[in-house]
Amino acid sequence: MKIINSDFLYTPNGYLPNQAVAFTETIKDIGTPEELMLRYPDAAIIQTEPNSILYPGFINTHVHLEFSANKTSLAYGSFKPWLDSVIDHRDELMGVCNNKMMMSECEKMMRSGITTFGAISSFGNELEVCEKTPQRVVFFNELIGSNAMYADMLYGDFQERVRASESCKESSRITPAVAIHSPYSVHPILLQKAVNVAKQNNMPISAHFLESQEEREWLESSSGTLRAFFLKYFNTSTTVTNIEEFMHAFDTYPTHFTHCVHATKEELNYLAKKGHSIAHCPRSNRYLGCGRLAIEDLPLPFTLATDGLSSNNSLSILDELKAAIMLHNDIPIQELSSKLLRAVTGDAAAILGLNCGKIEVDKLADFAVVTLPEESKRTEELALWTILHTKEVSEVYIEGEKYV
Repeated sequence: MKIINSDFLYTPNGYLPNQAVAFTETIKDIGTPEELMLRYPDAAIIQTEPNSILYPGFINTHVHLEFSANKTSLAYGSFKPWLDSVIDHRDELMGVCNNKMMMSECEKMMRSGITTFGAISSFGNELEVCEKTPQRVVFFNELIGSNAMYADMLYGDFQERVRASESCKESSRITPAVAIHSPYSVHPILLQKAVNVAKQNNMPISAHFLESQEEREWLESSSGTLRAFFLKYFNTSTTVTNIEEFMHAFDTYPTHFTHCVHATKEELNYLAKKGHSIAHCPRSNRYLGCGRLAIEDLPLPFTLATDGLSSNNSLSILDELKAAIMLHNDIPIQELSSKLLRAVTGDAAAILGLNCGKIEVDKLADFAVVTLPEESKRTEELALWTILHTKEVSEVYIEGEKYV
């Protein structure tokens, strides 16, 4: 048994002073330090640095490790040129993206307090790294392919990757999951098969959806700049599905949609009615010129995520939180800070179906300790100071073991 004591304990309803946590692999008890030391006299005592806050470990629900080699190869500024550059440089970037590079990015994520992440995997290349990293990983096996001629082959490859993620040891903390690349890149037959796999095996499922205005134009009328893209690379001038058909494919199973920047109010209300959620990637959206998701008006839950280094300059959730503070300038800053921290803790865990994200008895003992530069004068500003003043967390615990 261990007891960790900090100045404040984070809860979704505010910050509690003078509260310590007793834990093994899971949280066993919460109370004042004096109470816990009386109850557990043999426990090891962990006293955090002055001006520290104990948070549940942060959760990054959407990241592409396989693009960890990108720095300046891909074109930013608008969606279509970026997509062209992904096709042009994908093989080169993936060729140099080795396990050492991906593990380094996992370590950087951990130093930003990320104890769980959702890895979107197109080929399964990062599975070995995800097995070895201490973090919890929801391993989203991604299905991509819009040509019906290759549907059986693509689905067979997808099934093999799902089975590989299912065969990981429990100690690897891998949760097998399913991802759909996007409505413009997955044939409806494959889409339905993948949704059925998730549903039958009770796996989390994710899908990119309405990231850009270009995507919306293509899905609505097979027109716009993506028409040239599909003619050039795939010799087709018509979309395989439309917005409504794609949404309805997920009607019977809660899905974590990524981006949704260009979804209408009616579409968002429909997604909310069906129990879905959104992964919000503010820096990625800004860098690709996709616009801003109006989180102040969202009728459904959302998480905050970094996306991959294909459309970002770091996988730090602390960097993402800072960017979100700046991007959503119409929301009162204290309210926004609290909302964003919920999005990377309790809300994210609930969406992914994980037993973490909150400091409560029987939850997994995944913690991130944040140390502020001085004593806060106002408790109601702790969320904001956490985001503004933290470049790296002070300590990280995963299932009760210290890793930072």
